[in-house]
Amino acid sequence: MAAGAAGAKERRIVVAVDEGDESMHALSWCLKNVVADGAPGDTLVLLHAKPTRTVYPSMDGTGYLFSAEMMTTMDRCSSEVADAVVARAKQACQGLRNVKVETKVEAGNPRDVICETVEKVGADTLVMGSHGYGPIKRAFMGSVSSHCAKHVKCPVLIVKK
Repeated sequence: MAAGAAGAKERRIVVAVDEGDESMHALSWCLKNVVADGAPGDTLVLLHAKPTRTVYPSMDGTGYLFSAEMMTTMDRCSSEVADAVVARAKQACQGLRNVKVETKVEAGNPRDVICETVEKVGADTLVMGSHGYGPIKRAFMGSVSSHCAKHVKCPVLIVKK
């Protein structure tokens, strides 16, 4: 039964987006291959995980004092990046027919934010890009896509550029 046929389940597809080209490539791939037909009732959730600000003590090891103004500037910059990422992703979705597009910006570690949001929205599919790190870099930095693939309860599409 086709996704748009009577009685078919409406899909909720979460696409994790960040400032990297890999996530925008994954979104583009998803638009062409997953939601291309625009099944009525499908919802595309564009999710950006905004990293939380590192908590700095009032003075770091070098004796440099972080002012409240500096902290406010760092928060504003992080919000501007999130807004730009979401705007770029929404721009890519223009022209979709019959598909609702929602955006979510959540603060926290990307691997946790993605897994929690997928659960919270009841996603049918998670689409995300892969940075393509080698085994050594992945061992030190971790792989968000690998973590999500192991922990979410829906199918995960990892799109390599």
